[in-house]
Amino acid sequence: MSWPERYNPDEVSALQHAFNIKLDRGEPAFWSEYQNEPMDESSEGGTELTADDILAKISGSERGEVPVTCSLLTMFVDIQQRVLYWIVVAWENDFSGYVIDYGTEPEQKVPYFTMSEITRTLARAAPGAGLEGSIRAGLERLSKRTVGREWRQEGGGKMEIDLCLVDANWSTSTDLVYQFSRQTEYRGVIMPSHGRYVGASSKAFLEYAKKKGDRVGLNWRIAAPGSKRAIRYALYDSNWWKSFVHARLATALGDPGCMSLFGRQKRKNHHQLLADHLTSEYRILTEGRGRTVDEWKQYAVHRDNHWLDGVVGCAVGASIRGATR
Repeated sequence: MSWPERYNPDEVSALQHAFNIKLDRGEPAFWSEYQNEPMDESSEGGTELTADDILAKISGSERGEVPVTCSLLTMFVDIQQRVLYWIVVAWENDFSGYVIDYGTEPEQKVPYFTMSEITRTLARAAPGAGLEGSIRAGLERLSKRTVGREWRQEGGGKMEIDLCLVDANWSTSTDLVYQFSRQTEYRGVIMPSHGRYVGASSKAFLEYAKKKGDRVGLNWRIAAPGSKRAIRYALYDSNWWKSFVHARLATALGDPGCMSLFGRQKRKNHHQLLADHLTSEYRILTEGRGRTVDEWKQYAVHRDNHWLDGVVGCAVGASIRGATR
């Protein structure tokens, strides 16, 4: 970012200012008028990524290996009734991201599956437990083998997860997520989170009044602990962050801000399920309340989108922990 002080009073950084211009004015205007790098006219249409586009973004790193250039490691857990979806992303300070591992808890033994086809469920992994108990047991198992471990780094170093956001939106499991986050031995690393759908007709995220003790960042805020749950939690604009993540996925390998996947090109099809999750939604540019924003929708043919939510949560976590570009 060549001019880090350039942003408006209702924005928190030059990155947000630039990205808001990109969303409001469109990519051709952004690159031509603000970056002095006009886009080829042939690139203006067909902006949605395909699964093949995702499968072309292979980094060459081993599974579970943190690139030596990365200084942040974030994780997200998406809670479903039958299974937990999780993903870990390593980050450089300029928001270059590397998906280094992902999966489900319990693990599935097939390379491709949908939510409706899952047979290795949380309930089966915790015989005798009710719904909340099975989810809690799953969170315990998962946190021990991800948050509770060291991740190897290229060159022989070790890293630990800096922040793990856990989805607390599902009302059935909300209180459980807060309870687990308070009681876990990894308190301070594991944090409840809520993605908010902020559409064009909604109140803009940064228009909400900042309360005493709140931390406010790039279309996210960490609310001060309340009397009921006594723990901090993250709130973020899921529409804005989905656009941000897709911009990272659309960035060419080698360019700053690119997001890529672990593995080798000859085995890229092992990521087919992840690629389908990441391309399970499309954006509609919508105007309202004097704003123009991307609103993200799932395709009419219902497709699982849980790892898309996961990568978004990891990006929010990286911003919370200091990635700034």
